[in-house]
Amino acid sequence: MLKRGIAASAALGVALLIASVVAGFGVEGATPAAPKAAGAPVGISAAAIKEANSIYQTRCLMCHGPTGKGDGAMGAMLQPKPRDLGDPAWQQSVTDEHIEKIILAGGPAVGKSPLMPANADLKDKPEVLAVLRMMVRSFGNPK
Repeated sequence: MLKRGIAASAALGVALLIASVVAGFGVEGATPAAPKAAGAPVGISAAAIKEANSIYQTRCLMCHGPTGKGDGAMGAMLQPKPRDLGDPAWQQSVTDEHIEKIILAGGPAVGKSPLMPANADLKDKPEVLAVLRMMVRSFGNPK
């Protein structure tokens, strides 16, 4: 039992290392379309949109993929697989608050996989968090 736990931890460590290296190279044009500053709700700045795009690209894209389907490069190696954020049934089953809780506190906060990490640094960035939530919602409304 201990050996499996160590092996799983090592595999996760390698996966995260690869993800951070690949994310460092950036994947231009691969982030989902964020709301435009002019069309965003009141209180959402262009700076928050830019930061949210950067965060998606460096923290989310590797697992959730460019269209939120859970088909990112790292997602293929994970068990369980990352959620398809565009799934209509899931989109209808969650509130905006639930999505924000997952982003801030990670999977374990909502009874899901510990492989979905917390982003506690966003706690004091409500605009950025709101844009990330809107990005998740946009996967359920493809244009």
